[in-house]
Amino acid sequence: MNKYYIKNETEMMALGAELNKTVTAPCIIYLIGKLGAGKTTLVRGFLQALGHKGKVKSPTYTIVEPYNLAGRQIYHFDLYRITDIQELENIGIRDYFSSSAISLIEWPENGKGILPNADITCNIKIIKDHREVLIKFISLNV
Repeated sequence: MNKYYIKNETEMMALGAELNKTVTAPCIIYLIGKLGAGKTTLVRGFLQALGHKGKVKSPTYTIVEPYNLAGRQIYHFDLYRITDIQELENIGIRDYFSSSAISLIEWPENGKGILPNADITCNIKIIKDHREVLIKFISLNV
């Protein structure tokens, strides 16, 4: 497990870019933390490291935002508004977890029972004027 102390948005994006360097498909990354913790900012850094130039917003209403970057298929999920896992079945969520995809999932606890196990977990805690990020590599494939 790796622990990081993040002081600002720039550092969170840099951590996302560093995380990107360690990941190969298939990979499922759980992003855990309260509202405003920096989950989407970490994803932004991850995607920009692959060359993404546009905005990165949390797909709160669309549930998933797909990206095809540097020959990699990336899916950014936000399950914040999910109240019934049947909603995930209805969008065909299982189809997203292919052998060539990297999935970054915010609020994975709302998909419990349907989501595959994580290869990496990123727990982000808000502590006064900084964030404490604990990254745990679960799978030996990453």
